[in-house]
Amino acid sequence: MASIWTKIITLFRGAAHEAGTAVVDANAMRILDQEVRDAQNALVRSREDLAKIMAQRKITADKVGDKQAKQAEYTNYIREALSRNNRELAQEVATKLAQLEADIAQETKIIGEYDASISKLQASARQAETVISRLKQQIDTVKATESVQRAQAALAAAHVGTGAKLGTALDSLERIKQRQTERAAQLEVAQELADTSGDGDLHRRLAQAGIMPGESSADSILARFEREQRPALGHEAGPSPVLPKPN
Repeated sequence: MASIWTKIITLFRGAAHEAGTAVVDANAMRILDQEVRDAQNALVRSREDLAKIMAQRKITADKVGDKQAKQAEYTNYIREALSRNNRELAQEVATKLAQLEADIAQETKIIGEYDASISKLQASARQAETVISRLKQQIDTVKATESVQRAQAALAAAHVGTGAKLGTALDSLERIKQRQTERAAQLEVAQELADTSGDGDLHRRLAQAGIMPGESSADSILARFEREQRPALGHEAGPSPVLPKPN
């Protein structure tokens, strides 16, 4: 039983991981843009911190410069006092000089620490700038590629749709032609049936034989001319034959 529950829990964990991965993949570009903005904000804060440290370093260096000037002044005082055999005064100035040199040594050490921090921050800032610049270039490349691929997919879909529409139009045209052919055959058969069922076929055959009145053909026209010429030829050969009187 425990093994089953373990497998069920593992199944839920796997499903949750796949769902989370799908969400991340679906919003990858948005996440990358936000990560770039976060990195740029961190870089801005790093530069502000660098400016503060450089300002502190300058203040400390100015103090050291002032104390070094005071150091030179005290050194001259000690030499002058000793030259005048005023050892007590030289001792008093030497005490101040000792404290001053200790302060200069301490603050010089602090300046060294500032310099180390400044070098690290500058190197980190340059590295962050390089990473951000490369990341932005890659994001722009990915966005451009995605845009091109969307355009290519749209063109492919439009081409497929046009081909499907043309195919449908050709099918419709073929069906129309088929219906017209069937309709013409039906009309032809109906005409043949009408000719054979009534007097149509008889009239046609009588017309072909030149028997039907009102019908004309080359043979009937030629026969009519021959009949017209036949009396004239008979007049030249002799008296006209006596035609029977019409009733």
